[in-house]
Amino acid sequence: MIHAKQLNAEIASGKRVSLIDVRTPAEHGEVHIEGSHLMPLDRLDAAAVRSAASGAERCVLVCGTGKRAKQAYQKLQAAGCENLEVLDGGVTAWESAGLPVVRGVKAISLERQVRIAAGMLVLLGVILGTWVHPAFYGLSAFVGAGLVFAGITDWCGMAMVLAKMPWNR
Repeated sequence: MIHAKQLNAEIASGKRVSLIDVRTPAEHGEVHIEGSHLMPLDRLDAAAVRSAASGAERCVLVCGTGKRAKQAYQKLQAAGCENLEVLDGGVTAWESAGLPVVRGVKAISLERQVRIAAGMLVLLGVILGTWVHPAFYGLSAFVGAGLVFAGITDWCGMAMVLAKMPWNR
């Protein structure tokens, strides 16, 4: 883990640092650290990371808060990539530290998309269970179980599906 101010100091001192942003294209387009390379987690390729990081002294993985970057770190470590770090707190911590970012078009974050989709599915299950057939309550239970699983494991299948949607490409 590397902290935002420490990373900024290294970049300012001329140290060759490769920043790999593992968020969705929509999230990256909304706000990102200047010079970061977009490589979404669901399409992350160790060879592409090695290529982007060639000549760099350090390769720093970046996402919104650090969770997806940690997943990318584990995936890339298993593939034999070296000199990897995770930006502690992600772009959110970078911005909070008052460091410069590149802003683009506002998009709905993947995390918000998951909350919207989960809420709609739970509501749909309750409505259909009440007015069509009680078996539809199972939909609400399934989504609730998925949210509990995501909270415990820090892995969300719904986020992975939503990341593949055309508006997130």
